[in-house]
Amino acid sequence: MHTRVLRAVRTVHSEERFDLVIRQGQITAIEQSGSATGDEIIDCSGQYVSSGWIDMHVHAMDSYQPYGDDADKIGVGQGVTTIVDAGSCGADHLEELYQRSRTAKTRVLAFLNISRIGLGLRQDELSRAEWIDPQLAAETITKYRDFIVGLKARISRSVVKEEGISPLSAALLISEQAKLPLMVHIGSGPPGIHEVLNSLRARDIVTHYLHGKANNILDNHNELIPELNAAIRRGLHLDVGHGTASFSFHVAETAKDRGVHPDTISTDIYRGNRVHGPVYSLADVMTKFMIIGYSLAEVIDRVTKRAADWLGRPELGRIQVGDEANLTLFEVVPESRTMTDSNGDTRLAESIIQSRGAIIGEYFYSS
Repeated sequence: MHTRVLRAVRTVHSEERFDLVIRQGQITAIEQSGSATGDEIIDCSGQYVSSGWIDMHVHAMDSYQPYGDDADKIGVGQGVTTIVDAGSCGADHLEELYQRSRTAKTRVLAFLNISRIGLGLRQDELSRAEWIDPQLAAETITKYRDFIVGLKARISRSVVKEEGISPLSAALLISEQAKLPLMVHIGSGPPGIHEVLNSLRARDIVTHYLHGKANNILDNHNELIPELNAAIRRGLHLDVGHGTASFSFHVAETAKDRGVHPDTISTDIYRGNRVHGPVYSLADVMTKFMIIGYSLAEVIDRVTKRAADWLGRPELGRIQVGDEANLTLFEVVPESRTMTDSNGDTRLAESIIQSRGAIIGEYFYSS
């Protein structure tokens, strides 16, 4: 019976160090630092532990270009224990993503693209009405109910082209019938952001909400548009989805100053923006939110508990005796580094979040 001890870890809520005991993949004890014994002692002096990081917006279909990557390179390899693929696949190819997920070390979940063709062959997947097949979507959801957490619709000009708001209307209908929430990508219009936000409901997600292109959440006077505040009051969930073109320091700082904050911090990571930036990793995106004034605890909350609560899997957002181990080890390193948003604007970080490892059950993956 293998026992692993994480020695002298601490949480973001307390500087008090403790030993975390994991036996056969289960958290069995939280003890005074230096007191626990086991078969394997991992010295975590200087490190934090949190429940496993969750990235709510990735693209994990490795064979897809450009929007694809290896699940474990953007997952446990970067300290992320759970990733949610944000609509890479529609009904035509969801089976392949599911089968790939079963061999990944990272926990993989998915939003189903309401376009049956998904993002594999082209990126205007909602530009033709015949690619939206509600019956096929319903059958796919029924078959993969434990894997699919919601639906995804990319509602921006380059995706819908002349279809306008019609794909969103179709997505909302499929969502209602399936009793699953909808994640909506926003970007350049038309459709206008006002029309999109007015359509969304409680538990729906708007991702890329901090993008700096035209058609964003700020009006001509640098104030938040009223439709955003109304949607938040209805229960809309705000997800970052940094991506190659969808995060602006200016918009994020302005939203924060106006009292609007992300519910979840996510990357929209895929091979290109992982290797060449500006995303690189979830830890880098988290660091950007510390730069603009969020505390470490506030940042960690948005990649752990808040994400887990939205997923309806609270066990993924806590550290509790009796649960399966689902943990991320990380440090905050004093280091000056220039961080870049999707518009090429920069800010200077004085400290950097760096993942050191992930634990899922019995397995430890070093970052």
